[in-house]
Amino acid sequence: MAALSAWFWNERFWLPHNVTWADLADPAPGVEYPKASHLLSALPLALGIFAVRILFERFIARPCAFLLHIHASSVHWRATPNPVLEKVFTSITKCPDWRHLDGLSKQLDWDVRKVQQWFRHRRNQDKPSVLTKFCESMWRSTFYLCIFTYGIRFLWQCPWMWDTHHCWYNYPYQVLTPGLYHYYVTELGFYWSLMFSQFTDIKRKDFPIMFIHHLATVSLISFSYANNMLRVGSLVMCVHDASDFILEAAKLANYAKYQRLCDFLFVLFAVVFFITRLVVYPLRILNTTLFESWEIIGPYPSWWLFNSLLLVLQVLHVIWSYLIAGIAYKALVRGKVIFYLFIPFLSLVLSAEMAILFSLWGERDPPIFPSVFLS
Repeated sequence: MAALSAWFWNERFWLPHNVTWADLADPAPGVEYPKASHLLSALPLALGIFAVRILFERFIARPCAFLLHIHASSVHWRATPNPVLEKVFTSITKCPDWRHLDGLSKQLDWDVRKVQQWFRHRRNQDKPSVLTKFCESMWRSTFYLCIFTYGIRFLWQCPWMWDTHHCWYNYPYQVLTPGLYHYYVTELGFYWSLMFSQFTDIKRKDFPIMFIHHLATVSLISFSYANNMLRVGSLVMCVHDASDFILEAAKLANYAKYQRLCDFLFVLFAVVFFITRLVVYPLRILNTTLFESWEIIGPYPSWWLFNSLLLVLQVLHVIWSYLIAGIAYKALVRGKVIFYLFIPFLSLVLSAEMAILFSLWGERDPPIFPSVFLS
């Protein structure tokens, strides 16, 4: 076991040249560096977040849903119990093709239409109610908004928010601050809780993809914490949290049958997504991890792995942006009135975003005007 641990924590992989774990083991009084053992606190925190979610959905989200006239829908037609069809449904296919339908109709001496009807009713039984979907989305929207707000308020005071060279100055001897620790562990605990709850939540078609996504997120957060890339990691987390709560808010509007509001929020989500993932992420995050870090600390094995993962993430951003653009276009076409109302607001958002982006590019100190939005 000791040999495996020594192999995994090989200094030549994790740390820059001429740096050892011993150099980080005994910091000066009052100074603390990140340690992998710190991440264990995210597991009990994940259970706590899951418990808070249950209480939130029951005592806050459900009453809000009832105010919007969203109630638990009952299944009007239930499939009659049938062991043969149930076995096919659970172990083979939920949507049988014509060959399966023909074989089952002969086996049961049923009409093909009756077999089709049974599978349709059985699928409807497993569909979650709109109330359940609403509660899940309201929890996610609330958490994403809170963690994004915390991240912005914390990073606003950090020098690496305005000059990304600070992500690498004095690396890896960068002090772990309480704010940075809480930001990291809370994000990690939340994604652990999502991995737990995925097995009890609504089973969606993208279950395997989202599970891999959550696993990759947990791995990236843990990886950047273990080798003290917290500064640039905090920027990555903030960029990715910027649009998530808007998407969940759009879902809430959809469940409440406010279609115009849903379209508006989705287009707003698309704009923020494009700016953060296709502009800020490559021009700020990838620029500092690939080029600025090369100049200041130089490459080493874990540096190559970290940047490879971030580049893969950018490829996913491009793919998702293409899909989102198609949906946003349909939303704009469907709600032409909303489009004209959206244009002035879109101009304001773009102006603010680009002003912040340019200020990030050229200033070491935060600009004054955006502080209004944080007060």
